[in-house]
Amino acid sequence: MEAFKDKVVVITGGSEGIGKALVSLFMAYGAKVATCGRNYDKLYQLQSAYSGKPLLIHTADVSKEQDCVNFIQLVVKQFGTIDILINNAGVSMRSLVADVEMDAIRKVMDINFWGTVYCTKLALPYILKNNGTIVGVSSIAGYRGLPGRSGYSASKYAVNGWLESLRTELLDSGTNVMWVCPGFTTSNIRNAALDKSGNPNGESKMAEDKMMSADECAEHIANAIAKRKRTLVLTFTGKRTVLLNKFFPSLTDRLVRKFFFKNGELVK
Repeated sequence: MEAFKDKVVVITGGSEGIGKALVSLFMAYGAKVATCGRNYDKLYQLQSAYSGKPLLIHTADVSKEQDCVNFIQLVVKQFGTIDILINNAGVSMRSLVADVEMDAIRKVMDINFWGTVYCTKLALPYILKNNGTIVGVSSIAGYRGLPGRSGYSASKYAVNGWLESLRTELLDSGTNVMWVCPGFTTSNIRNAALDKSGNPNGESKMAEDKMMSADECAEHIANAIAKRKRTLVLTFTGKRTVLLNKFFPSLTDRLVRKFFFKNGELVK
């Protein structure tokens, strides 16, 4: 896509899943890409696949403000500016409210919400100067609270609200702010979802064959950025859930519970 050629695109959480697919896609479009993640080995493998190409990797935990400072400063030092920021780094959780420990919810909020706030605030001066784009990879859970995902839903509601506020503030600035809400996507986010104690749950029981691929999701996101959209809700199930919850919330309560509970047990 010609619109992204030589643009500086920053993608958090780019070592796997949707983030990795976004890195690959924007590299193919001729952009200069910078990405961060917590796993250096996965980042190094990604960089090795694009040896000699303008791809910058950095090990960072976006829940830590100083890590975000170091990352954004490195991007500007390397590429001189930032045109597009995609806040993709995130973590999910699977635990009932009655069972979950406070630290697990706090960890989800720190990564999903504060990681978005830190990186956006730090990159904002450069994006404003370039009339660029700020993206938050949110979730259907940011429109509809999901059982067993209370902390995750709360963090995504927070991301949506924060970005909506920012978008309104910047409405006449030439800078676009958008949030993307994928439905169920083939991504490691479910396998890495935190349990009640804040530790990775392990393998998810969700059926991957019925989900959108990370590559397809990345293409939808890139197209939405090019068109400077406000929001993007993906998959039929996702769109249906948002629509039903808006007009028939009580019915949606029952439908969502039926989907996430089998024989009275939470589907993890």
